Amino acid sequence: MAAVVTVRLERAGDIAAIDDVIVRSFGREGEARLVAQLRRDGDATISLVATAGDAVIGHVLLSPMSAPFQALGLAPLSVIPEHQKQGVGTALMNAAVAQAREGGWSAIFVLGDPVYYGRFGFRADLATGFSSPYAGPHFMVLPLTDVLPVASGKVSYAAAFS
Repeated sequence: MAAVVTVRLERAGDIAAIDDVIVRSFGREGEARLVAQLRRDGDATISLVATAGDAVIGHVLLSPMSAPFQALGLAPLSVIPEHQKQGVGTALMNAAVAQAREGGWSAIFVLGDPVYYGRFGFRADLATGFSSPYAGPHFMVLPLTDVLPVASGKVSYAAAFS
């Protein structure tokens, strides 16, 4: 029987466990260093963890972007390997999108797998009008309102991404 998974806001005591989740998920430390830098810079706007019992098994982070409207960048989304393909990433994504909507944000951008993120409404076609170093078929946007406030412009991730 699968463990009950809960999604909640990151707490100070979760930092080491989040780092472990990210490193185990990606098999390298770069993404964990990115998250640490975003936290230090005050750019961890929405940081959620998925837990099973007392264990942190997943994490998602949204950080503010420079854009022609209130936008967030999603990165990274991490789930430890033994809990992947069990709905943990979906639970984290749904909670992050809901928090962003509640926070009055207009959109979320992501660089990722179009098939995976397309399930949540992210669309590459809507992102083609935006200039970014990440522009291309894997650069997508999810409008959090009926339509994007504008369809083009320059978008930049938080400084830690460079």
